[in-house]
Amino acid sequence: MNGLILAAPSSGAGKTTVTLALLRLLAREGITVRGAKSGPDYIDPRFHEAACGAPCVNLDAWAMSPARIKALASGPETLVIEGAMGLFDGAPPDGQGAVADLARILDLPVILVVDAGRMAQSVAPLVAGFAAHDPQVRIAGVILNNVGSDRHETMLRRALAPLNLPVLAALRRAPRLALPSRHLGLVQAEERGDLDTFLDRAADALADTLDREILLALSRPLPAAPDQPRLPPPAQVIAVARDRAFAFCYPHLLADWRAQGAELTFFSPLADDPIPAADLIYLPGGYPELHAGRLAASSTFITSLRNASQNTEIFGECGGYMVLGKGLTDAEGTRHQMAGLLPLATSFANRKLHLGYRHLTPLGGPFRTRLTAHEFHYATTVAAEGPPLFAATDAAGAKLPDMGLILGRVSGSFAHVIDCAF
Repeated sequence: MNGLILAAPSSGAGKTTVTLALLRLLAREGITVRGAKSGPDYIDPRFHEAACGAPCVNLDAWAMSPARIKALASGPETLVIEGAMGLFDGAPPDGQGAVADLARILDLPVILVVDAGRMAQSVAPLVAGFAAHDPQVRIAGVILNNVGSDRHETMLRRALAPLNLPVLAALRRAPRLALPSRHLGLVQAEERGDLDTFLDRAADALADTLDREILLALSRPLPAAPDQPRLPPPAQVIAVARDRAFAFCYPHLLADWRAQGAELTFFSPLADDPIPAADLIYLPGGYPELHAGRLAASSTFITSLRNASQNTEIFGECGGYMVLGKGLTDAEGTRHQMAGLLPLATSFANRKLHLGYRHLTPLGGPFRTRLTAHEFHYATTVAAEGPPLFAATDAAGAKLPDMGLILGRVSGSFAHVIDCAF
């Protein structure tokens, strides 16, 4: 089937809202469609799934091989890929991993979403510059967002007319279509009781202006799915924490492990579930800092986790790593007792952004191969003692301090594992 990419000159142009509106609109009109998200993002894909009812994958041009990207992109549905940041923005120093890399790897056209709220004729040189910047990245059309009026739309369309790029839609300024955010991105889809109403409202707004026939005609065939590398399962039976505090888990990794014969079970720490019998307990990232008091009071979960550590391997990732420590201090400065399985104390009271891609070499723990990963958190480490879990380098290959901790069968770090290194 065919695919296309929605990208923008910069963050904040409205890509997510436009993507969700398009997915809901196409699905509502009977077109089999699914979404994909560029880069390391846990939150937007769940909105994609809510919009069209189909699983969403991450496509990461820095952390994944081209074969992996092509295999994940392939499928029977029309694929709409939502970009991240600006079209050519990627990891330093050379921008590797940008949405433009996905366009080259998949040979798909780019629809440029432009926030036109504070411009008129200047939209033309902006779009022309992006269209001419790289002949391997084809700008096939434009969606104007945040348009103020009919008169404003007329000025924008006249300015763009000499470029011979179709203006596929001109969405009016609509504060009610803004998506609420918090420190790691959008408020999660499962927390939005009004999500279906929002998605239908966004689809209705797009339906009034979108030229569907031209947009779908601009899409291009997806490449055939090649053999792909898969991250080996870290254990045969894996118990995975899954709820609002532990929501950051990549579906492609779980699918990899299942495809290679691993058995996955799920439990909810927030529901105070006991941990199922397993060879490995996996605590993904998420928002434990928003639920620290409730987690500290989940005595069945905490007790079963401590008991399991005597004979079962446990791995925590970012938020899961924090829960494995001795204490977590929340944004109000209240310290909450955590599992105490690692000599670690973390705090959200004094926030500091830690952000970037990572190459990881395991020094122990459940993984046996080099990994690509991403770090994105605001928590600070108050205290950490003991052997590290990973040797690490940044996106450019520069050596970083070793990451994480390992104590007996328990290990974790702030890095989110994306894939096996290639």
